[in-house]
Amino acid sequence: MTLAIRPLLVLAIVTCVATPAYAYKDDPAAELAKLTNGRIAGNPQRCIDLPQVYNTQVIDKTTIAYRIGSTYYVNKLRSGAEALNSNDVMVTKTFGSQLCEMDTVDMVDRYGGGRRGFAILGPFIPYKLPPKDH
Repeated sequence: MTLAIRPLLVLAIVTCVATPAYAYKDDPAAELAKLTNGRIAGNPQRCIDLPQVYNTQVIDKTTIAYRIGSTYYVNKLRSGAEALNSNDVMVTKTFGSQLCEMDTVDMVDRYGGGRRGFAILGPFIPYKLPPKDH
């Protein structure tokens, strides 16, 4: 094999290996499937306890996943999805300590601090791990 072809072969192999990771990040269905893989969907809930949330994840411009313990609460937005951006800071407006359906989430520019828009939350679908057999 000539020296000129070797770098092209290496580049082709790296591209093939790296492509699935990049495709996952750009595919919201795959991202949501990975998040809920092996979990059981429960009945929709109107509210979750906001102080217990320790992780949030924006999936595409339609969904926010909130993690409480080992449970993910997946929220498909009712409206305002065009404002949802994973690079912005989410500022929630609540009445009390619960985050509820119909509450709003303001999207604030991480660097400039300007408000970019808002979204209205839908119901929260819990995805729990199945019980362990003893």
